[in-house]
Formats: sequence, C-alpha cells, structure tokens
Amino acid sequence: MSGFCYFPQTEEDIRLMLERIGVRSLDDLYSDVPADFIYKGEYDLPSAMSEQEVRDYFEGLASKNTVLKVFAGAGAYDHYTPAVIPYITSRSEFLTAYTPYQCEISQGTLRYIFEWQSMICALTGMDVANASMYDGPTAAAEAVRMCVASARKRNTVVVSAGLLPNVLETILTYAKYPGINVVVSSNVRKDIAANAADLAGVLVPSINRYGVIENLEGLAELVHSNGALLAEYCDPSALAVVKTPAEWGADIAVGDGQSLGIPLCYGGPYVGFMACRTAQMRKLPGRIVGQTVDSEGRRVFVLTLQAREQHIRREKATSNICSNESLMALWCTVYLSLMGPEGLRKVNDLCYAGSHYLKEQLLATGKFADPDPDAEFIKEFVLKPEVDVKSLQKALLDAGYFGALEIDGFVSFCVTEKLSRKEIDAFVNVVKSVK
Repeated sequence: MSGFCYFPQTEEDIRLMLERIGVRSLDDLYSDVPADFIYKGEYDLPSAMSEQEVRDYFEGLASKNTVLKVFAGAGAYDHYTPAVIPYITSRSEFLTAYTPYQCEISQGTLRYIFEWQSMICALTGMDVANASMYDGPTAAAEAVRMCVASARKRNTVVVSAGLLPNVLETILTYAKYPGINVVVSSNVRKDIAANAADLAGVLVPSINRYGVIENLEGLAELVHSNGALLAEYCDPSALAVVKTPAEWGADIAVGDGQSLGIPLCYGGPYVGFMACRTAQMRKLPGRIVGQTVDSEGRRVFVLTLQAREQHIRREKATSNICSNESLMALWCTVYLSLMGPEGLRKVNDLCYAGSHYLKEQLLATGKFADPDPDAEFIKEFVLKPEVDVKSLQKALLDAGYFGALEIDGFVSFCVTEKLSRKEIDAFVNVVKSVK
C-alpha cells in the first residue's frame, strides 16, 4: 500500500489501526455519542453514474438558474472579466499554492502579492499596503481598530452613515467586544467636534451608498487638528478617475477589490485591500511582502512584516488573511496589469455614459423624481420612486433584469461597461410598462 498512499485503507489496515488505539470496531469510536443521535437507517444515496451522466445531471441543475441582466450595485458590481484571468489563476502554481511563509519555495506567490500591494499603493496614493484582507467590510473594521491602536487612550471612531450597510454592520460587530465607541454619523464634521476629546479616527466613503462622489475638502485637516486619523473607504475601480485618498489627505485607505474584475457569485469570494502612510505601517494587520536581493544580487521577495499570532505575542497580533484572499489578490493583479491606467479610465467612461443615459431615460418616464440633481456619480445613482416599488421589481425580474434596489426610501440603479445602449433601452421599456 505504500506506493498507493491515496487509496482507501484495506480491512487489514483498519484492523491494525483499531488494535493500536485499543478499540474493537469503528462503531466504538462513537461510543461517547448518545445513541439517539446516531442515524441507524439506510442512506439515500443515488446510484453510481458515468462521467457523462454526472455532467448531464449538473447541467440540468444549472439550467434551472435564472440568468438576469444586472442593473444593481450596492457594493458588488458586474464588471467585465477578461478571459485570460481565470486561465492564469487556475494554473496549479497559483491555485494550489499555500500561504508564503517559506520564501525559498514561494517566490511566485510572493511576487504577485508584492505586485498587488504596489498596484494598491498606485491606486490609493498611499505609501504601503498589506498583502490582502478577507473583503472590504472587514478591511473597514480593521481600519477602525487601527485608528484606536494608533491613538493614545482614545476610543471613539466616527464613521459615516453613508457607508454601505454591510460595511457598517461589520464595523459594529468588530468594535463590540474590544469596547470601541463607534459613532455612526449623518453629519461627520459636526460629530468630530462633539467627540473631539476621545476621537481616535474617522472613516468616510469616497463614494457613498447612494453612488454619490463625496466632497472631502478640508476633512483631513479637521480630523488631524483633533489628533485623529482619517480613513477612507474606496471603490478601487473608480480611483482611476476620482481623487485618491492621498489627495484628500487620508491616513488609511480600505475597500473591496471586487470591482477589479471579480465576477458576481453569491457574495464572494472577494478580497479587501488596506493601505496607509508609512507612519501607520506597523499597525497594519496581516502581512507585508517586501523586495530585496539574495546573496547573488538577484531580485527576490520576502515577508517583511508578519503581525500574525504565530509570529508575535497573541495579544499583539493583527491577523485577517487567508489563502483564498491571496488567490483573489492575484485575480485583481492580473486584471489591473491587463487594463492599465487607460483601460481603467475607459471602463469608468463607459460606466459614466451609460449610467447618466439611464438616469435621463428613467426620469423621462415620469415614474421617478431626482432627489439630488447636482449629485456627481460614475455608475450608480438613486431616484425617488413614484410607482409601487414591489411592482417595479417584479416587472423587472419577470423581464430578466435585476435592479431598482430599495435603499432608505429610494431605489438605486447601476450601469457598468457590460451594458449596451440597446440593453438600457430595453430595461427602460419595462419600467414604462409599470402602472
């Protein structure tokens, strides 16, 4: 059996193992489990199928799915995924690679993580980025903790109510047990002044939950004058055309990489990013990959900072990393390398043109009012519905569209580069039919 280590054990193998641990049968391994909890019937397992039959079976299941055209955003955007990305990321060197602690055998993994960090720094204007985070909401929560960790005996963080709901909920969950005082604010500047004595940080979105590009002029100066840090939650795709966190004077930048070509798939897997100024570098959670040279002068990569519990004292550890996020960081790195600055600008141009066209056409139906005609947006916007929202949503779903999400009394719409003018017109025609 030694030559076939992946084969199931023989009866003799099982007998020897049971004898070694001092039990007579496999059932004895469950002797501590109450009898009422042990299933004694026959398992309803399907008959064995050939490979072709298995393929046909799952294709039959897949055919039951309803594929919709996506006119919704809310933090998850239906951007185009270049075909080469799944090909590259499915290669065994990447797909089966584990976390890169042995740098002598992990140069490929360390290289793409380093490139991911470098690209995030280029997008945000920050000095340093960590390897990867689970997703945007947990990255935001870590930014809140990072603000408190960087402050001296201050424990309050003001976070904008304009953040996405799932981001706010994650922040509040992370803050509960450490006892961080989170002030969810609809007027951030006012609440900075109200909490100045205990203020550790402020977290605001670059683009808020309504799709509006925020004007953060003077906010960094106000935050810093109160001895606190400013963190910004960003859509990385939009950073190609809007002011970067660095340009706004932020100390920390976080967000979700999903808009960098990761397909919509029931909420994940996604990848968060986190970047900061050099002064806050040692408070970053997770790990940082650095570049150096080996004994022969060749360019190599190593884990430079590792703030995980297996490396430092547990109570000092800041860890939020797993292998899957490394794989998704590779996905986004390939996307960014393919698109380049011009490609990202083109994506945003197409989103801008399509979304503004959709807004004009929807308002022309007479079924909506514009709550903020002067709001600047790129791909996502909200309108005040003057028809029954449930009827609107049902009509869209029946016609094969997903859109008109309810949010705070409004409905939101989103257009990415994947939607053509013809598809937008067809969407509007469905809206026109709603009574």
